[in-house]
Amino acid sequence: MFTTYQEALDWIHGRLRLGIKPGLSRMEWMMDKLGSPEKKIKAVHVGGTNGKGSTVTFLRSILQSGGYTVGTFTSPYIEQFNERISVNGKPISDAEILELTNVIKPLADELEDTELGGPTEFEVITAMAFYYFANTSQIDMVIFEVGLGGRFDSTNIIEPLASIITNIGLDHTAILGDTYEEIAFEKAGIIKETTPIFTAVKHPGALKVIEEMAEKKSAPIYRLNQEFQISGHESIAKGEVFALKSKSLSYEELEISMIGQHQTENASLAVLAADFLNQAGFQVSEQAIRKGLIEAYWPGRFEVLSENPLVIIDGAHNQEGITALVHELSSRYKDRNIHIVFAALKDKKLDEMIGMLDGIADQITFVSFDFPRAAKAEELQQISRSTSKQAVDDWQLHLLEKVKNQHKNEMLVVTGSLYFISEAKPFIIKSLKIHNAI
Repeated sequence: MFTTYQEALDWIHGRLRLGIKPGLSRMEWMMDKLGSPEKKIKAVHVGGTNGKGSTVTFLRSILQSGGYTVGTFTSPYIEQFNERISVNGKPISDAEILELTNVIKPLADELEDTELGGPTEFEVITAMAFYYFANTSQIDMVIFEVGLGGRFDSTNIIEPLASIITNIGLDHTAILGDTYEEIAFEKAGIIKETTPIFTAVKHPGALKVIEEMAEKKSAPIYRLNQEFQISGHESIAKGEVFALKSKSLSYEELEISMIGQHQTENASLAVLAADFLNQAGFQVSEQAIRKGLIEAYWPGRFEVLSENPLVIIDGAHNQEGITALVHELSSRYKDRNIHIVFAALKDKKLDEMIGMLDGIADQITFVSFDFPRAAKAEELQQISRSTSKQAVDDWQLHLLEKVKNQHKNEMLVVTGSLYFISEAKPFIIKSLKIHNAI
C-alpha cells in the first residue's frame, strides 16, 4: 500500500515500461474484479486524431452550464497529472489519486501473474477513472476521451449514450496503420450498436469507413456538411463566431473563446451531442449551450499566455495540428515577426511538420526534452530548410531569454509535443511573472 501521493504517482508512471499493449482483455479482467463500474456510468465517448480534448471540454462546459455534474477522462495532462480525472473541470485531489492507486495496485499485481500480463500505465489510469466515477463521486455524465485509436483502446469497454469522432489524420501510423482508411477503421471501433455517432471527418476514404461501420452497427450518423452545417464563420479578437444548423436545431452567432477555425467543428460536435442528450433524459437549453461554449477552456490549444510580450503555446503535435496552427498564425499575425520553438516525438511525420513551420517562421529554434521518445534538437534542425534556424540544448534558458528580450513586433510561439507543452507552460508562466516584475 502506498502512503503518499508521490509514491502512487511514481508507481503509475513506472508502468510506462510496459509500453502500449492494445486490447481489452486486461481492462475487462480488472472491471470484473471491481464489480463492472463501467456499466454504472452514463457516458459519451470521444475519439479522433485531433480535437478530442477540445470537444470533451466544449461538451463538459455545456452540460455544466445546464446544471449537471460532469466527469471527464482525458490524456495527456498539460498542467498536472490529476487533471486526467476531473469533475466539472477540476482535477481530483492528491488524496483521491492515492486512494484510487491503492485500489488498483493489488489488481495489477494479480494480473501480472496471469497470461494476460500486467496493465499498462494508461490501463491503470483508465481503471482508476471507471472506479472513481462509478463509486466515489455522484456524477450525472462522464465524457471519456479515447487514448489511442479506438477499437482496442482501454476506454472502449463502455456502452455510451453517444459517440463522437472528431477527425482522422495520419498519426500513430506504426500502430494504427499507414492510410486514412486503416486509421479510420481503428477510430470507428468506438461505434456501438444503435448508438448515434457524430463526426467531422472530411477525408472521403476515412468517412466511408466510418459510414460503413455505422451502417453495420445500425448507428445513426450525423456528418459535417451533410446532417449538420457550419456557416458564417468569423474570427474575432479572442475566439470565433459561427452559425450551426441541422434538422433539429438552428443557432446563429454561436461564440467560442478557443481560437481556431477548426474549433468551430469541435464545438459543433459538442452542441449536436448535447442536443441529442435532450432525448436521453437531459435538459440542455440554448442558454446553457451558448454559455458553455463561451466559457469552455482547454489549456495548451493556441493559448495566449501573454499579450505583451506576445507568447502563444500550442500543442500541435502532428501534421493536422501544425496545419491548423500555421493557418491561424498566417491569418491573425501577418504583421508579426514569428519565432517558433519546437520539440517533437521522433515517431511523428517530422519532415512535413517542420516544412510547414519553416514556411511561417521568421526564426525557428529546435529543442529536446526529457522524454523517452523525444527527438533530439540536432535531428530536428537537420530536417529543417529554414535559413534562420538553430538547435539549443537548454530550452529553459532559451525561453527565458526570448521572453526577456522580445521586441514589440515579435511573437514567441512554443509548440510541438503535448508532453513538452506540459513542461514548458508552467516554466513560461513563471518566466513571464519574473519579467513583468522587473
